[in-house]
Amino acid sequence: MDKKGFRIVLYEPDIPQNTGNIIRLCACTGCSLYLVGKLGFHLTDRHMKRAGLDYVRDVRIEKADSLAEVEENFPDSNFYYLSTKASRKYSEVKFMPGDFLVFGGETRGLPEELIFSEPAKSLTIPMIQGKRSLNLSNSVSIVLYEALRQNEFNIL
Repeated sequence: MDKKGFRIVLYEPDIPQNTGNIIRLCACTGCSLYLVGKLGFHLTDRHMKRAGLDYVRDVRIEKADSLAEVEENFPDSNFYYLSTKASRKYSEVKFMPGDFLVFGGETRGLPEELIFSEPAKSLTIPMIQGKRSLNLSNSVSIVLYEALRQNEFNIL
């Protein structure tokens, strides 16, 4: 599952329902999920469990203390960082199975130094000027399904 599919990384997610929704998305698309840094909830949270339903047993979930830890474990992989502060559109990238799609927490996003130090790998989802952001689980769905579409859904 993990070697063929895409890998979703949530950096310090805050809202258990979003993580539960993303677990369900990962189960339905063969993605593994990496939860990085301090979580704003416990993995046993009833809201997360309710949103994730029984799909949690179908997803490889890894916990890591830092993004650097995940990157060190996969030195030959592509990492793409999603942020409203990036200027490159997610649709301008050719995603490959095994790529990591990294999303920040709902209230803080990803660290700015990461976004600005990796401009070619920092991506945004276009939206109307002046709006703060899309919902995290919606954002993961948008980018993941573009990656799957580019690969003709052959990894499902």
